[in-house]
Amino acid sequence: MTPLSPRAPSSEFRLLAVPLVLFLLVFLGFPAIVNLVYSVSEVSFETLRRPEIKGFSNFTAVWNDASFWQASWFSFRFGLLTALLECALGLFLAIFLSPLIEKRSWLMAILMLPLMVAPALVGLMYRLVLHEFVGPVPYYLWTWFGANLSFLGPASAFWTLIVVETLQWTPFALLLFYMAYQAIPKEIVEASAMDGARYRHRLWYIELPLMAPTIVVALLIRFIDGFRVFDNVYVLTGSGPGGSTASLSIYIYEAFFKQGAIGKAVAASVILFVVSFAVLYGLNAVAARRKGVAR
Repeated sequence: MTPLSPRAPSSEFRLLAVPLVLFLLVFLGFPAIVNLVYSVSEVSFETLRRPEIKGFSNFTAVWNDASFWQASWFSFRFGLLTALLECALGLFLAIFLSPLIEKRSWLMAILMLPLMVAPALVGLMYRLVLHEFVGPVPYYLWTWFGANLSFLGPASAFWTLIVVETLQWTPFALLLFYMAYQAIPKEIVEASAMDGARYRHRLWYIELPLMAPTIVVALLIRFIDGFRVFDNVYVLTGSGPGGSTASLSIYIYEAFFKQGAIGKAVAASVILFVVSFAVLYGLNAVAARRKGVAR
């Protein structure tokens, strides 16, 4: 039997790709086309089946909407800060808890418990705990220390959301970094120790560079997830006073369901998709270039 050349896909390869292509066309292609049509149309819930194409007025409305830029700025800050905090804490815990987890592997299951809870339930729990009037945390802070703190007020809501998101998703970064740390060849670490390298030098010059690809991937995943956050923010504060805690996802949700501006909401989602795709494509191109230079 003649082996198939990897550079010249045969008809068998094309046949195997047919189910995947059909799946993408049905479940991704058709909704994408419908969204593109709605984004350039005047459409409501009554006219979903007969949208009236009006050009790029929806994109213009979104672009000139101050609330859109406010939501974009919130999502960018939220995604960036939560990604940095989660990865920093996850990296610290993965390295310094590694000896303990190796001896007691069941500890990893306990550390992963926050990931088992739905973000909306986490937001509801913290909303009850931190509520200014009925929450136990503000009550005991006032009773014991005389501190009258409003965790969900305009001045501190953003940082409360940052802390809540970080507490829930740090275990995800911990899991990734722990697996990457365990995958470092022991021979390299032992050889550097025999050569007299101190622990901080091994960590900075050997272990962290070997973990760098995982760190970059974790940062990117957590930034994207934080940028499109919806569940716990909507449950905790909603769009906040004056839209101060409205993410892009909340902006699109409110435009679609509360305002009935379906075309405007879809246009905002298209802009979000294009920007996200451009960022991911740019990062991929930079990574590919660096890989080519390394070779």
